Amino acid sequence: MRDGPGDRGAGLSGFRRYTWWSLTGSITLSLVLFVRTWALDDGVPPWAGAVSGLALVLLVVAAAVLLARRLRRPPGNGVSGGAVRGRPPVGWLVTGGLAAAVLGAVPLAVRDDGLWSVAPAVMVSITATFLRPARRRTLIAGAIVAAAAVGGAAALASGDEGWLLAAAFPAGMVASVAWMALGMLWAWDVADRLDRARHLAAELAVKDERLRFAADLHDIQGHHLQVIALKGELAARLVQADPARAAAEMREVRRLAADALRDTRAVVQGYRRTTLEDEIANAAKVLTAAGIDTAVDRDRAAGARPLPEPARHVLGLVMREATTNVLRHSRARRARIAYGVEDGRARLLVGNDGAADPPRPDPGTGLRSLAERLERAGGTLDWRRDGERFEVAASLPAAPPAPPAPPAHPAEAGTP
Repeated sequence: MRDGPGDRGAGLSGFRRYTWWSLTGSITLSLVLFVRTWALDDGVPPWAGAVSGLALVLLVVAAAVLLARRLRRPPGNGVSGGAVRGRPPVGWLVTGGLAAAVLGAVPLAVRDDGLWSVAPAVMVSITATFLRPARRRTLIAGAIVAAAAVGGAAALASGDEGWLLAAAFPAGMVASVAWMALGMLWAWDVADRLDRARHLAAELAVKDERLRFAADLHDIQGHHLQVIALKGELAARLVQADPARAAAEMREVRRLAADALRDTRAVVQGYRRTTLEDEIANAAKVLTAAGIDTAVDRDRAAGARPLPEPARHVLGLVMREATTNVLRHSRARRARIAYGVEDGRARLLVGNDGAADPPRPDPGTGLRSLAERLERAGGTLDWRRDGERFEVAASLPAAPPAPPAPPAHPAEAGTP
């Protein structure tokens, strides 16, 4: 048996082989023991024993091939848990069915024995594993009824008064063999589904990390490139009128490009953390350099109650995105940045006038992405436009949630 796609390294190779060997070995041993019981009887004609021996070999080989095909993992997102895994090998199904029919008909013809139902029960169970649950139940129920009918009719035809037992034994044989085979395959299907869920969880984690990286890279490059473009345009206008100022602006462009490169490398390495304090100071500097009168209203008491690191990082990203939107989507003359802690929540407000076009956040980037991040952290992010004024308001808990207190000792709670 070869490992199916994804078996190697998944911990399923051994379990797959164990299931195949257990089922194939149990079926083979049962068939050999039950067929031997009547095939070697002195009263059985030699031709019946020879035909039964050949049918037994064919049935064992067919069962081994069919079970190996059933346990093979389909490529990609195959359906497990009882659904059809590709087309079953029809040739082997027909071969096994004919062999099982022979092993059922011969003992029933040469002697009235309930052991005739073993081989058909095996083939019915194996065939049922390739069907969907509804059809599987129908096949097994029909086989149980048919086995009971054939056994009872044979007993009545031979004048046996124990026709009720002759009908119940084959039906119970079909039910017990199906229970054993389907139970072991159900365990394999559960393990297969769990392994696929593990792979899916790993893929989702990788995709989430890619989305996070894309959002951080968008925040960094969008901000730096917007400022670089603005300063480059300013330098182009000043190159004739004020070469010294133009040179200074180009040096600033070079510094910003170096900062963008450094921040990009830091994001790739996973070390970069944006802080609110740095972003407020940088935003005021950039907006002022762009000719926007910027007022910073910061609650002094907020410094005495520092935010948790994750909250400072997320609010820093909000500050950066809001600054980029002011530069990109407005003809602002005035801007206001307000930050403070009130009622246990840190609040950040960034407003500006001259809003020509409101920003249209795309899913996964910009304000909408930040709103989702704040929501997961228990905060909110809103943006609104009133005429030419546009504001972005963010709010987060000022302190991390306190861990649940340990249960009080009975003595401390006043319990006798």
